[in-house]
Amino acid sequence: MRQPDPIFDAVQSFFIDYLQRTRGCSRCTLASYRDTLRLFLNFAAQAQDVPVDRLRMTMFDTDLVLAFLDHLESTRHNSVSTRNCRLAILHSFFAHVLRRHPDHAGSLARILALPPKRRPSSPPRYLDPPVVQTLLRHPDRQSVVGRRDYALFLFLYNTGARVSEVTALHHKDILPGPAVNLHGKGNKQRVCPLWPETIAAIKAQSPCLQINPEQPVFRNMRGQSLSRHGVYNILSRHAAVLHQADPRFPAKVWPHLLRHSCAVALLQAGVDLTTIRDQLGHVSVATTSRYATSNLKLKRSALEAFWAAAGLSPSRQKAWRQSPKLSQFLQSI
Repeated sequence: MRQPDPIFDAVQSFFIDYLQRTRGCSRCTLASYRDTLRLFLNFAAQAQDVPVDRLRMTMFDTDLVLAFLDHLESTRHNSVSTRNCRLAILHSFFAHVLRRHPDHAGSLARILALPPKRRPSSPPRYLDPPVVQTLLRHPDRQSVVGRRDYALFLFLYNTGARVSEVTALHHKDILPGPAVNLHGKGNKQRVCPLWPETIAAIKAQSPCLQINPEQPVFRNMRGQSLSRHGVYNILSRHAAVLHQADPRFPAKVWPHLLRHSCAVALLQAGVDLTTIRDQLGHVSVATTSRYATSNLKLKRSALEAFWAAAGLSPSRQKAWRQSPKLSQFLQSI
């Protein structure tokens, strides 16, 4: 009887035994790994001109992986950071395959040796507070949808939450204080304080209904939790209308942009990086520090303080004014 190729056993054990049982990865992480492997296997099947279920371990080599990475950039128009993220997932998968099937060590080791693509680091984009205020004023709070959109925008800006944390939010996560318990990456949890206005906006979504603790805070028209794409589309729709009315407003606004805007606003308010790190749920303060390096207002304030401390500021002298007594004095000489 013909033995099945180890690729399918490796995929199943990678998700069930390694990612879920050994690593305890979150649902969002599993979805990201799933999407990457699905894209890669479909690309490999087309490149080899065989169905996906006919793929064999011997078909995978560095040329195929590099062609897939080029396909992500050229055809799917992925950024370099997305390309590198997909490569890291493939590295994790093929390292798992190597542990289970060392007889393919030669080709797998060469795949694992592929380096990420270098890219110029760009500062994170963000919205200044007046722009965020314009966005918050746009939803029609007389309608159910408008009240939801306003509460969603205010919550994103208040907490700096990731979109996955927003879509997983339930009323039981709203704590006294007021505060919110966010379920972040890697199943980590953190508590963020909420403005009274944010709590009022959340309650105003359904003022006449009994709140179920298990009910999602932000729901679509079917009463289900908003999806990642749903949150993105809501922001995009409002941004498009505002940009059409005033071209100075950004044409595109996405959930993570409000997360960046929250971090920069906290920095401009004088909050230290450690507190901002805890607010955003970063593992390292080095991740948070990139907001400080990208903010022109903070740099200008620091430069002005340095100029004054260095004693380079010109001393202010009183302007000379003509007076009758001085004129008489000069005439008397």
